[in-house]
Amino acid sequence: MSLCLQRNFQSDRSGDLSYETILFTHDQGVARITLNRPERLNAFTNQMHAEVADAMTRIESDSTTRVLLITGSGRGFCAGQDLSERDTRAGRPDLSVSTGTQYNPLVRRLAALPLPVVCAVNGVAAGAGVNIALASDIVLAKRSARFVQAFSAIGLIPDAGGTWHLPRAIGQARALGFTLTGGTMDAAQAEEWGLIWKAIEDGAFDIEVDALVKRLSAAPTRGLAAAKRAIRNAAVSTLDAQLDLERDLQRECGWTDDYREGVNAFKERRVPDFKGK
Repeated sequence: MSLCLQRNFQSDRSGDLSYETILFTHDQGVARITLNRPERLNAFTNQMHAEVADAMTRIESDSTTRVLLITGSGRGFCAGQDLSERDTRAGRPDLSVSTGTQYNPLVRRLAALPLPVVCAVNGVAAGAGVNIALASDIVLAKRSARFVQAFSAIGLIPDAGGTWHLPRAIGQARALGFTLTGGTMDAAQAEEWGLIWKAIEDGAFDIEVDALVKRLSAAPTRGLAAAKRAIRNAAVSTLDAQLDLERDLQRECGWTDDYREGVNAFKERRVPDFKGK
C-alpha cells in the first residue's frame, strides 16, 4: 500500500475503513463498496481506482466475507471515467495505461472472486460504469436507472470488459446498436434484454437488495463460488471440457462442510446453517 493511500483512510473501532472516494463496510459476511463521489456521479479517478483496489485486497484476504455488494451514492451509480483527469491538450494520451492497470485488473478480480458479487445500480450507469456493473454476477437496478454506452460520443470503444459482456448478454446485433449509437437503455429494457437480472421499483430497491445479500451471505459460499466459476467458464469452453469441469468442481463441493450440512438439514427437515466452508 502506498504512503499516499495510507493517508486517505483510517480504521475505526469496528474494523471498517473510511476512504475519501468510496465507502467500505464489512458486516456479518457482507462486504459493501459504495462509490462515493456523488457530485461527479461517482466517476472513476485514479484515487478511486486505488481505493477500490485496496478494498478488494481486504475482501480477498478476509475468509469471513460471503458476498460483495457494489453500489453508488447519490443519484448515480457510476458515470465511468472522470474526464477532468484527461488532458488531451498536453499530447496524445496512452489510454492503454488506465485500461491495463486499473479497469482490467478490477474486472478480472470481480470475475475471479470466489463469492457472489452483487451490483446495485441505484441511478445512471454510463461508459465504464455500465461495464463494471456487467462484470458483477447479479445486477439489480432501480426502475429509474439508466444505462448509457457513451464511448462513441468521444471516439472510444467500450472498455472494462464491455465488448466481452455486452454481446454475450444481449446478442451481437443489440450490442452493436447500443454501442455504435451511444444509446440509452432504461432498467425495464435492460431486464427484458437480459442485460441485468432484475429491475426493481425505486421505493422497494434498498429492501430487495438487502434481502438478496443477506440470503447470499447465509448460503453455501464455496458451492456458489464453484457455480460462478463454471458458468463464467462456459462462454469459452467446449461441451466436453465443461463436463469435465463440472465433474471436478462437484467433487470439490462434495468435500465441503456445507454440503454435509445441506444434506443433513434436508433429511432432518430443518433450515441449514451454512458456514461457507
